[in-house]
Amino acid sequence: MQDLGTQATTLGPAGGSPPSPALGTLPPGVGATQTLFRSLLRSVPALVIFAVLGGVLFWGHRTGWAVPKFSALTGEPARPADDWCAEHGVPESICVECNPDLMPRPKAYGWCKVHGVHECPLDHPDVAQTPKRPVVTQADRERAARALALADRPPNSPKCVLHERRIQFASAGAADKAGIDVEPVSTGPVVEAVTGNGEVAYDQTRTARLSTRSAGAVFRAYKQVGDPVKRGEVVALVDAAEVGRAKAEFLQAVVQARLKARLVEGLRSSTGTVAGRVVTEAEAAQSEARIRQTTAEQALVNLGLPVRAAAFEGVADDQLADRLRFLGLPAALAETFDSTTTGSLLPVTAPFDGVVASRNVVDGEVVDPTKVLFVVVDPRRMWLTLDLRREDARAVKLGQPVRFRTGGGTDEVAGTVAWISTEVDHKTRTLKVRADLDNTDGRMKANTFGSGRVVLREEPQAVLIPSGAVHWEGDCHVVFVRDRNYLKPDAPKVFHTRTVRPGVKDGTNTEIIAGLLPGEVVAVKGSAALRAELLRGNLGEG
Repeated sequence: MQDLGTQATTLGPAGGSPPSPALGTLPPGVGATQTLFRSLLRSVPALVIFAVLGGVLFWGHRTGWAVPKFSALTGEPARPADDWCAEHGVPESICVECNPDLMPRPKAYGWCKVHGVHECPLDHPDVAQTPKRPVVTQADRERAARALALADRPPNSPKCVLHERRIQFASAGAADKAGIDVEPVSTGPVVEAVTGNGEVAYDQTRTARLSTRSAGAVFRAYKQVGDPVKRGEVVALVDAAEVGRAKAEFLQAVVQARLKARLVEGLRSSTGTVAGRVVTEAEAAQSEARIRQTTAEQALVNLGLPVRAAAFEGVADDQLADRLRFLGLPAALAETFDSTTTGSLLPVTAPFDGVVASRNVVDGEVVDPTKVLFVVVDPRRMWLTLDLRREDARAVKLGQPVRFRTGGGTDEVAGTVAWISTEVDHKTRTLKVRADLDNTDGRMKANTFGSGRVVLREEPQAVLIPSGAVHWEGDCHVVFVRDRNYLKPDAPKVFHTRTVRPGVKDGTNTEIIAGLLPGEVVAVKGSAALRAELLRGNLGEG
């Protein structure tokens, strides 16, 4: 069997049928084709990479390995390779610095000593980049003078040369792509003030601490805390023994004066029967009686009970005591008492219209002049005391307006500066300034804390620009002003560097005291790019 199998295997190719292929094998021709196909698939990524690299090498050889210009990417027209001003960053053919005839420089006026800027528009309006020559009025110059005289403003150096630079763009589209946004110079109200913490209190000239003028016992107290009072209104009655004694002395003085007067009159009528010495002695006694009467009157006046003997003329002697019993009391109040009521009542009255802020007494309590019975205030007037930094208070003057806002409040209360302390607080090192506040509407409450400001200057038509447009460059403040012909199709797209004198910063805007005029247009958003170009051009200039 083994030999037959061997023979069949050997003879098969010669004439017999080929043996059946084993399971899992392919004919020789088919296997080679698939193997070649698989090899090609595995080599495709490598071929692609080599093809890309070859393309890059070819492109680099043709272009000299140069990146295309930004103008080519943005669709701007191509210019000759040598038409480019590297110093100013624009095509040389339109560069206004390299070609002065494209935009001749205006007349140079130099440094303005009055306003502290170069090429001052207040003195030379023709430098303003406006469609028409602006008109500068005397009011404009006076407004700038007030601002400069009020406080020390950041100075611009006369040696600054940045105002000579002009920043140019190749086109308006290039400026837009650089993020340059502009806003016109406007006018509006601005307030310059110094601020400080403050406290509201009652006006001390309208705050009365009421006491009795003589020791005694409180007969009756009529008012409670919060009750309104009128000037002269009785708030309490005190039963004072001294009042009784003063009234008794006054009655005796009046009776004695009347008696001495009748005696002198009788002696004078007895002409020739009475010695002159007797008449003289009687007249002297009459004078002494009048003096005692005047002294008794003054004693009652000192107790707050004004009285004049002339008011008792024609009153019988036995009726004088009844007329004097309720001296100093309003008639309406006196009518509520009868003849059994003591005649030693001393009224305590309100000195002005106001409100009872404090009561410290009860009926029957023994009191003396050292004890405060009531505190009466006038809430229609308040005092505001501000604590200001010493350096800020230098510009504060009497009569200046004051605005005060309580903590957490939204409304401001107006007043005026009435007093400036002559000394600095030894603890806080601040200067106290007092203002009178009108509180007729009663909005302000005593002992309220808040923030106040003293208005140093208030301008209804100040020149304003966004604060982001102003840049400090070491020795001067500059802004970038758009050329008046910028929007014309064929005009150079130029921004002029202008030195300015900034004033007060109010919110998002900054006041420009000098250097700009209303109607000009300044770069705001993206002006940092102009500043960077300005500084780049100054490198190496010292």
